[in-house]
Amino acid sequence: MTVEQKIGQFFFPAVFINDTEENIQETERLIRKYNIGGLTFFHSRASSATNYETKKKVILNDQSCQRLKDLIVRYQKCATTPLLMSIDAEWGLAMRVEKTPQYPYAITLGALPESEKHLIYEVGKQIGINLKSVGIHYNLAPLADINNNPNNPVIGYRSFGENKEKVSDFAIEYIRGMNDVGVLGCLKHFPGHGNTSVDSHLGLPVLEETLEQLLDNELVPFIKGIEDNVDSIMIGHLAVPALNKGKDTSATLSKSVIETLLRKQLGYDGLVISDALNMKSVSNLYDNKGQLEWEAFNAGNDVLCFAENVPEGIQEILNNATLERIEESYNRLWKCKQKAGILNEEINLTALSEINFDFERTSKLNFKIAQNSITKIKDSNITKTTFEANKSNKLAKLSLYKNTDNTFFKSLANDLPSPEFSYESGGHLALTQLEKEISDYDTILLSLFVPKAKPLNNFDIEESVLQFLNDLFNSKKCIIYVFGNPYVLQIIPNLKNALGIVQAYQDFIEFQECAAKQLIENLDYKGVLPFKNKKFL
Repeated sequence: MTVEQKIGQFFFPAVFINDTEENIQETERLIRKYNIGGLTFFHSRASSATNYETKKKVILNDQSCQRLKDLIVRYQKCATTPLLMSIDAEWGLAMRVEKTPQYPYAITLGALPESEKHLIYEVGKQIGINLKSVGIHYNLAPLADINNNPNNPVIGYRSFGENKEKVSDFAIEYIRGMNDVGVLGCLKHFPGHGNTSVDSHLGLPVLEETLEQLLDNELVPFIKGIEDNVDSIMIGHLAVPALNKGKDTSATLSKSVIETLLRKQLGYDGLVISDALNMKSVSNLYDNKGQLEWEAFNAGNDVLCFAENVPEGIQEILNNATLERIEESYNRLWKCKQKAGILNEEINLTALSEINFDFERTSKLNFKIAQNSITKIKDSNITKTTFEANKSNKLAKLSLYKNTDNTFFKSLANDLPSPEFSYESGGHLALTQLEKEISDYDTILLSLFVPKAKPLNNFDIEESVLQFLNDLFNSKKCIIYVFGNPYVLQIIPNLKNALGIVQAYQDFIEFQECAAKQLIENLDYKGVLPFKNKKFL
């Protein structure tokens, strides 16, 4: 390759599964003309995390998976050098692609006891198998961020929790599972995005910790990953003034973070990839096209993810970088391509023609995770209380944000045949009516299906619903099952008055069935809350 062609390998522009033919052809032109090294797939332009200004609606497409496969075949066919196809699939292909296997969020996996970490390995392995079956060999996951800020707007449920040892062990197990089926992994977001209160898609978070504090906490999972020869590390768009002579420079653009800390002090010589360069924390810093790409490369990144200015970026690096530095980055990327097996053998594009996911295997694994992660936070003999109330016709079931035709209620129906009520929308009027309907029942078995995983706008739980819950816990004997992000517990008012609290994490069918089974049979709950903050109690 020429030097210019080698530089092209550092660029991983974003591509969108549901895109126009015109944009697809433009990507093909980039591949042919600039010898780019890989692509990073997203569902659609509207689904991009930076799409807050336009608020474009995401249009779902049940054919997205087949379309993804077809695009991979198409793009690989026009590449002189095999492309390393990447995607952000933290909880499986379903994070980006409809009708594909979905696994629990990292925060759910973080509720598993250490003795069950083999389940994390299995999640990584199955995600790897699914990715490889569509032609993807590089997963930009998992997070090694320790979520020690409960109000974090962007990490939260994507982290294994706030225990540094658990985050370290689980992240490594996840990558080992993927590696064992030929898929590369990536620890992110160095030096740690957990203790932040700003979404780096929209602004620049600032970490106030000293290096000593970072070494004692945030950096621990990355250090363990380096010891385990992790494939790659992603640099986060976050500033650490203590590492930059007091300046608020994004780590992605900081030599002191990448070259001094990560490379020299921590001894990492694997692949370093930037976080997406379209994110608002860095995307508007430079007026000249290609300058951002050069600055990110110059800071120490080997791969430029979501690079939007490929021709200009290549030219800037060609004009400014040393041949030695270009060779270093090129060799690191080449080693990853070799490990993924896309250079040693011809990519079998014909094998990508059929979709054949093992959904049954996924379901069995999800049920095992549910059995071991569902967490009993407060217990006043839940099983005995519900059965006694049911026997005296004082029990009512109430579902919030999902109708009564949910799996949890259906799984309880034979053993606890009590009246069922629900609230999905309608505000104060609907809730006032609901209060009247349940007034004759003194015990309420409540299932809260949290509307959104992200904490923005109180997880999309209406203020009127929060007030309703506040009053309900004051006036009734309540047992609440929470199907959703456990950080929601912190915003539920008066929760301390509930007789029983069970955190069920996901609204998957398997988690609803398992929660019902544990209630009916009075089984042990093996899950551990992934954070210590118990203000809700």
